[in-house]
Amino acid sequence: MTINIKDISEKDRNAVLHPFTHLKDFATGKLGEPTIVETGKGIRIQDAHGNQFIDGFAGLYCVNVGYGRTEVAEAISRQAYRLAYYHSYAAHTTDELAILSDRLVKMAPGKMSKVFYGMSGSDANETQAKLVWYYNNLRGKPNKKKIISRERGYHGCSVVSGSMTGMSFYHDNMDLPLPQIVHTGVPHHYWGATPGETEREFSARRAVELDQLIERLGPDNVGAFIGEPVLGTGGIMPPPEGYWEAIQTVLKKHDVLLIADEVITGFGRTGSMFGSQHYGIEPDLITIAKGLTSAYFPLSAAIVGEKVYAVLEDGADKVGAFSHGYTYSGHPIGAAAANAVLDIVEKEDLPGNAHDVGAFFQAQLKEKFSQLPIVGEVRGVGLMAAIEFVADRDNRKRFDPTLKIGARISKAARERGLIARAMPHGDILGFAPPLVTTKAEVEEIVGIAESAVRFVMDELTRDGLNI
Repeated sequence: MTINIKDISEKDRNAVLHPFTHLKDFATGKLGEPTIVETGKGIRIQDAHGNQFIDGFAGLYCVNVGYGRTEVAEAISRQAYRLAYYHSYAAHTTDELAILSDRLVKMAPGKMSKVFYGMSGSDANETQAKLVWYYNNLRGKPNKKKIISRERGYHGCSVVSGSMTGMSFYHDNMDLPLPQIVHTGVPHHYWGATPGETEREFSARRAVELDQLIERLGPDNVGAFIGEPVLGTGGIMPPPEGYWEAIQTVLKKHDVLLIADEVITGFGRTGSMFGSQHYGIEPDLITIAKGLTSAYFPLSAAIVGEKVYAVLEDGADKVGAFSHGYTYSGHPIGAAAANAVLDIVEKEDLPGNAHDVGAFFQAQLKEKFSQLPIVGEVRGVGLMAAIEFVADRDNRKRFDPTLKIGARISKAARERGLIARAMPHGDILGFAPPLVTTKAEVEEIVGIAESAVRFVMDELTRDGLNI
């Protein structure tokens, strides 16, 4: 289909409120024209001008099975022709929904019992907060409501999930965070460790800090702790050695529920089916989205553990119906899309591919970037990774933020045909390609990224910076 690019651009500028976009710069044309994405196949997308890009970020960590999977489109089409919609209120269901839910309970880590559906990771984490509060009300602990998140954790942009997110620019001018949400320290050894402190020692210190925070708040006031197995938007940071073991010991001591936010790490990205399995996490509640349908249809879920669900069921005679739900909870087309995607994930062993190709990816990144004078840290696991840039690697000194090094490198990569994300809270280039990525495609990604980094290094040298 041929489109009128000018017409679409004008309509977009006049009518679309774009997320995470400088509104005035876009409205006045300072940001240039919108990128009109037309098609996608495998790990590549193409815009309306015919420019192709390797999508080194899988959309937003989400197109795990790659673009153009006709089997998913066909599953969506079949369900739409058969039954485009029905709600899941008052015990209504569809075959796809029942099959998907049974599948998720069996494949999820820990002892899971039920699945509640939404449309995004943000609303799924809203549900998790309500479940924590509901659970503690039903068991006679009405004050046990505070939820502890982590600095630089990302859990969404809605009111509660946005409060859980531990980055101030998500809160500024939005009247967030809510007082029920409290933040503890980020588990990033590179910036957070004291001189000579090992990863295990650093993890133990973070656990002590969490224990002290719970004691200050009062254990009877703390209901849950939420964390991503690997921090995503906060900088793509795998946990330091011993971190989750130490944190879970503290949570069990104080009867605090553990919510594993698997929105990014679920369905293979770390090289295991779930990040919790990769790091020995035993969650009470699990949040999933993104990879659940590979973003072919909006669908998220809160998976409820046996311990929590037993309290909800036992309390039903007292409080009546479970009074939470959305019009589109358990949407049949979303369920059909998810089943088709999970078929691909299992048949093609995408967690295994993320493990094997991911190991190659991590090794290539370290080989090409670790010794560059502006690189402080190369980190990652499976098919997610980050390169953090610093002005002085020996003294761990950051660049002046006004230089926007991460953004410049991301722009240079895009000009060379690679989408890699400039991450917030530092000069960081992030990668999270589709889980179908091959070793040959990894070499393309790393080669373009290296060209972009060296281009910006040359710019800095010409500008007189000593690097």
